[in-house]
Parts: sequence; C-alpha cells; structure tokens
Amino acid sequence: MPELPEVEVVKRSLKKKILNSIIKKVQIKDHKLRYKVEKEIGNKLAGKKIKSIKRRSKFLIFEIDESYLMLVHLGMTGKFFFIDQNKEKFKTSFYYLLNYQKDQKHNRVIFFLNKNRKLIYNDVRKFGFIKLYELNRTTSISHLNNLGPEPLEKKWNFKYFKTYIANRKRNIKNILMDQKFVSGLGNIYVNEILFLSGVRPSRVVKKLKNIEIERIIKYSKIILKGSIKLGGSTIKDFSSENGKKGVYQQYFKIYGRKDKKCSNIDCNNSVIKTSISNRATFFCKRCQK
Repeated sequence: MPELPEVEVVKRSLKKKILNSIIKKVQIKDHKLRYKVEKEIGNKLAGKKIKSIKRRSKFLIFEIDESYLMLVHLGMTGKFFFIDQNKEKFKTSFYYLLNYQKDQKHNRVIFFLNKNRKLIYNDVRKFGFIKLYELNRTTSISHLNNLGPEPLEKKWNFKYFKTYIANRKRNIKNILMDQKFVSGLGNIYVNEILFLSGVRPSRVVKKLKNIEIERIIKYSKIILKGSIKLGGSTIKDFSSENGKKGVYQQYFKIYGRKDKKCSNIDCNNSVIKTSISNRATFFCKRCQK
C-alpha cells in the first residue's frame, strides 16, 4: 500500500499534469471498488474545472470548481495513468510496463479532460475508492475527521507524543500505524523509523524513554523527507511523474532484510522477521531494545 511519500509524489505529479483542466465527461467502467462509485459522478463533474489537488495522510483530495470535493484512496494497487493530447501515456503511480491491453483490463474510471487528454484510475485489486462530496459538506467526511497530525507537521512533536502515549499499553509499532495518532505512516516506514531509532517494534509505549520518543520523531521526519525526495518507494517499484522509478527501497535499513546482516556496521546479528498484528515486522535484537 502506498504510504505518505508515495501519495505525495502522486499528488505533485497530478498537479503538474491536470491542474486547472476541465472534466468533459467521466466513464465508469467498473463501479465495484472498495466503495461503489456513484453513478451520477459523470453528470456532476461534467464541465467543471479541477481547481486544486491536495494530500491528507494517504488520501488525494481534488477540489472541483466550487462545487465538489473528490476523495481518492489508492488502496493496495490503485494508480493513475495520464494520456496527453498526443496519446502518449504517462505513469504517475506504481512502476508498471505500459501495456495498453493489460492495463485496460484494470481501468476502472476514466476522466476525459479538455484538449483531448485522459486521466485513468486503474486498480488491479480494487481496494481503492473514489468518493464525491458537496464542497459545503466536507466537514462530514469521516475518512478525514479522525486523522491525527502528519509526521512532517509541527504538531508531531515531543509534547503531543508523550501526552498521547501516557499509560497506554499498546506496542510502539501498532500505535505508529494508528492513523488517529499520526497519519500517513504505514508498515514499511514504521519498520525503518524504529530501526534507526533503536526501538524494538514490540515495546510497550508507556515504557519508552524520552530520548527514544525524540529519536522516533526525528527519524520519522528524516526518512519521509528523504523518500519524497527520491520519488517514493514500494515493493512494486514506485514511479514518479517523469517515469523514473522510486529508489528509496534501495536505502532500506531493515525492511525486507530477513536473515541478512544488520545494516549497522558494528553489528554482526541477522535481521529477524516476525509478525505484529498480521503485518511483516523486521528488527535487530541487538540494535533495537
């Protein structure tokens, strides 16, 4: 599943390609995504301009004219393809070979734009979704209402962290992946953050030392900024707006390194893989306490 850096790169890519475009019509090829795509979406969006594209946590937020807000979540395999006026196809999401026949099988929603361009939402496993809201009713969007601060925001600080975890008995990995506590982090980056912070994923949060909390906050910001700069990462090879493959996965210190030597130069231990809440979890028993 794409996490904050990957969705941020998609947002930036889409802003370059479709901001201020007019939606001419919408073709729904498959209504059955995670939530059923509204049949009237085409009538509601036809003739309207895409005024802004934002990101909140792992959600993409499109402001359409002064009428609607379109909320998109990419799920596990959701991605956008852009086709320009010369019918050239661009990747803005995961890295896949551009194969029209193969891709067409999983095209779910097509937005026809002015100047003979198209934006295609493609989703193999159909865990993503597209929802439309009236702009004056956006305060009722449940997907956004309960999100915690983002790791790159100033609100994600020691005081907030310390107050939130007081007397809680949950482990640190689970709480970092709880979008109500901090929004945008997922399994890959949490593994990386905890390794660099020297904290074992199974540690109970109320037992964390102040210095460990400070390290978690520090490395959250460093890792996410680094990943965004490098174009995002994913096991499926993320692709940024210019078609370059995301390369942050080449810098993984712990994720996916089961039985390999620990990345720390002075450690000879091997990386251990376990499961926490049914999610693959990697750690070094010497370097993470």
